[in-house]
Amino acid sequence: MTDLAPIILFVYNRPKHTETVLNALKKNSLAKDSILYVFSDAAKKEKDFENVNKVREIISKVSGFKEVVVTEAETNIGCADSITSGITKVINEHGKAIIVEDDILTAPNFLEFMNEALNRYESDKRIYSVSGFVPNEKMAEICKDFLFLAYRNSSWGWGTWADQWNDVDWDMLLWEKIKKDKNLWKKLQRGGEDAPYLLKLQMEGFIDSWAIRFYADNALKDKYTVFPTKTFVTNIGLDGSGTHCGNVKNNKSLFSENLPAVDFSFPGKLEFNNEINNLFASNYKYSLKDIIRRKIKNWLIILKRKG
Repeated sequence: MTDLAPIILFVYNRPKHTETVLNALKKNSLAKDSILYVFSDAAKKEKDFENVNKVREIISKVSGFKEVVVTEAETNIGCADSITSGITKVINEHGKAIIVEDDILTAPNFLEFMNEALNRYESDKRIYSVSGFVPNEKMAEICKDFLFLAYRNSSWGWGTWADQWNDVDWDMLLWEKIKKDKNLWKKLQRGGEDAPYLLKLQMEGFIDSWAIRFYADNALKDKYTVFPTKTFVTNIGLDGSGTHCGNVKNNKSLFSENLPAVDFSFPGKLEFNNEINNLFASNYKYSLKDIIRRKIKNWLIILKRKG
């Protein structure tokens, strides 16, 4: 396959996760022909220094790719800014990119699927990203094709193009209007009823998320993400180790396991189906309890910083 998209990997302070993710990526059939960009954010707190240094030791020895380009931040940038600036830098040079973070384990044909999808749908301006993840594999029982379109995007192993990425209003200038316009609020909920509430938390400074802004801007423009009905990735970081992810009960560790390759095919024509989108969006519920819990947690963080 020609014209391969570069891979962007974001890492921080989880050496075991980082090593596992890299080992899985190297097993991908197109790894040896792909450029890997690794962005390492600097430690935010003193307790993170040791693990950040361990991660940097791991990424300094990475092999198995066409080329490895490592960028180590001298000061802590933060999750959202680190990701947006890293993607912007790479995607403006290459025109497209495949993005993973340090807790995303990939199947051995993940890169094959992502590159094929990025090449096929680059000229379809309805589509703003391609996902390697699906939150509910029961979608395979509903969809007649391997792929479907949904308003929501996923940050768990995904890709996009420079023109789509650079078209995003990261400042969310429409936010004041969205708050007062029920139609715009409901429009955001087409990708999940939690979406406008997450955007509210972002705009009020309670969370630090690039993904909700990426979604909101594109959803308001009636754009879609391409999803598979079988997942090419899984998240191994829902174990309490992440800065922004909690500990999911009964989360199965996949450190010593491999994801199998996924049989996939591309439909002749990809059409949006509102019923399928609604079933997909039902995976994302709005929980008032969770929103309040997150607000309290972040207020405590803010108060601690001020103190």
